[in-house]
Amino acid sequence: MNSEIVEGSLLINPLIKALHTTILSPSKSDAESPTLSSAMVTPEEAKLHQFLQWLELNRAELRGCRIKYSESSKGFGIFSSNHASDGILLVVPLDLAITPMSVLQDPLLGPECRAMFEEGEVDDRLLITLFLTVEHLRENSSWKPYFDMLPTTFGNPLWFSEDELLELKGTTLYRAAQLQKKTLQSLFDEKVKRLAKKLLTLDGHPERDVKFEDFLWANSIFWSRALNIPFPRCYIFPMDSEGQDSDISSKSVNSATQTNGCGSLSNGESAKVPEYDALQDKVASAASVSQGEIVWVEGLVPGIDFCNHDFKAAATWEVDGTGATTGVPFSMYLLSAGENPSLIEKEISISYGNKGNEELLYLYGFVMNDNPDDYLMVHYPVEAIQNVDFSDSKAQLLEAQKAELRCLLPRSLLNRGFFPPSNSSEEDKDKPVSSQVCNYSWSGQRKTPSYVYNLVFPANFLNALRTLAMKETELYRVSSLLEELVGSGGERQPTDTEVQAAIWEACGDSGALQLLVDLLNMKMLDLEEGSGTEENDTELLEKACTAETPEDCKESRTSDIAQNHLLSRNKQSSIIYRRGQKQLTRLFVKEAEHALHLALTEEL
Repeated sequence: MNSEIVEGSLLINPLIKALHTTILSPSKSDAESPTLSSAMVTPEEAKLHQFLQWLELNRAELRGCRIKYSESSKGFGIFSSNHASDGILLVVPLDLAITPMSVLQDPLLGPECRAMFEEGEVDDRLLITLFLTVEHLRENSSWKPYFDMLPTTFGNPLWFSEDELLELKGTTLYRAAQLQKKTLQSLFDEKVKRLAKKLLTLDGHPERDVKFEDFLWANSIFWSRALNIPFPRCYIFPMDSEGQDSDISSKSVNSATQTNGCGSLSNGESAKVPEYDALQDKVASAASVSQGEIVWVEGLVPGIDFCNHDFKAAATWEVDGTGATTGVPFSMYLLSAGENPSLIEKEISISYGNKGNEELLYLYGFVMNDNPDDYLMVHYPVEAIQNVDFSDSKAQLLEAQKAELRCLLPRSLLNRGFFPPSNSSEEDKDKPVSSQVCNYSWSGQRKTPSYVYNLVFPANFLNALRTLAMKETELYRVSSLLEELVGSGGERQPTDTEVQAAIWEACGDSGALQLLVDLLNMKMLDLEEGSGTEENDTELLEKACTAETPEDCKESRTSDIAQNHLLSRNKQSSIIYRRGQKQLTRLFVKEAEHALHLALTEEL
């Protein structure tokens, strides 16, 4: 980043002191403002006021939006304040991003972090998480106004109580959450606690206790708020006088960890910026960079990361390398996605991507009702292979064809299945699921099935199931076909496609589809054990009060009823997620059973 602003610019104590003074003893103009005029300033208003001053001091610009407290389930969000004619709502200098490069160039912690990285004790993600853990504990952290705005607890399963976690039982997420927390606990005990205390010693507080909850907080902050940022290459690797990348370090993070200097936070007094000619050199360099000359780096961008998720995003974020768009070189900006002016006080959302509720809950701690991007994970247990007949031979065939023992079944696949939902388009219904048709037969005895274009299950997964479901006679048939193809002396190894062709020739689809029906039915049994059917979940959600306190329940209900049906937000999210899993399982069972019926009919 910009080495020119490092020296003498990180005087954070005066900044923090000044900000606290502003809150405790507001100026006349502040006292007259609606936010600070009341004697009863809320904690959220106080934190927000500090944060906005911090953003301004570090050259961030709120042009067509404001940040304010949304609700307890969302925390702070970004809302439209007026119509920005160019559609640019918020601009944040990339110098303000927390990335592996900024960590390694931190004036206090950077040298020790660099040593840890070069010795292989941390990778890029753990480097950021460790930095967040330590900085959050430092009283004089230059990031304090930003950290004070961040949530202290989360809705992802790592923060669930034992009672809440039981609501996930039977789902893929239940076991994943248990394993993840166990892994993080081990990582903390074996490495993070020791490294964090070493860094805190640099701050003059070796006695400060580092708890697992501190690391868990940092981990959740990273995974719920980090962006994959396309930095201009010249910003990451400044050119030397001979036009070569600067030799900054023998190692890098995400192909880009070191720079000639990292932008640091403004102290609010001198507010130093790079010298004009140096900045112009970098801008000119960025202007000549082609689209392909970017380096993707994970990091947090204060301000931008307060945008919440929605299916229909109201804005997108972009990086401006030259300043031609925003007037701020090397910045990230929030751009309105709509052609019409935004409504005042309307929340500005971005899309986190096409993520199902399983991923949204696992990473971000929330779910969406009727999520069109929901998916179902189905797998055949690896440990069960040793219990099937001729397990060794089948294991060799699985390896030879690079077969997949698990698959993701997105809801969107149903649009092209036997029973498409009523809201699917005609284009979806007519479009084949896969161009890979099962007409591998070289004998001509097995014809392409009539249902192949409506079969919604991935070919690689069906290949694995065909192999596992093979009977003894079919296994000998496969061996014979492959020997005929490659020669009895084994002059060459058959390709994975040839192995798949031989297996389909010998087995067809019925055995694989029967096994698939069994797997899906077993999944449904696991999902329903202890929680009942999809209808039970729907009834529970309809009757329950999904609020933080009983007072938030509908006034028509008595307090006793409200208490009996009060759900925590974590339980509500879990029930919505597992109900969606049951619904998808039911729909895919229907698809598999119909395909099995057709396969049996055509194989007669």
